[in-house]
Amino acid sequence: MLLTARPLSSERLELEPLGVEHAPEMVAVLADPALYEFMGGEPPTEAELVARYVRQTRRPGWLNWVLRRTDTGEAVGTVQATQRDQRTAEVAWVVSSSFQGAGYATEGAAAAIRWLEANGVDAFEAYIHPDHMASNKVAERLGFVPTESIRDGETAWKRESRCQN
Repeated sequence: MLLTARPLSSERLELEPLGVEHAPEMVAVLADPALYEFMGGEPPTEAELVARYVRQTRRPGWLNWVLRRTDTGEAVGTVQATQRDQRTAEVAWVVSSSFQGAGYATEGAAAAIRWLEANGVDAFEAYIHPDHMASNKVAERLGFVPTESIRDGETAWKRESRCQN
């Protein structure tokens, strides 16, 4: 069975399941054109985010969370986990340029991975542009290792579960 995102927390973050109501707030979080240097595209409008979030919240196994600082309540980014099947998920993260370098991507993705592991997912992938040093470091901190596989110019990173399921 594919999972449905649930509220999660970590030391400094609350992970809220993404909803259409997050679109107005997330426009500012995702506004810096520098965020799209490696993943392509451009900052989304509120209407584009609403349409995207409607699609994402309706798709089974597409788990998305808004990362929110517990001390200020401010949204700093998102974490996504797309289940390929009951035991495999692809993980991605985006953190606002204003909050990069503070460890929020690692902390948020780690919280999502722990929850996925507790719910039977034991294999993880992330696709990262080889020149995106910050995301490569996040992947390393999370225990991912790069592979020889390339998709759309991005390297596949893999991680096996650290839990016994």
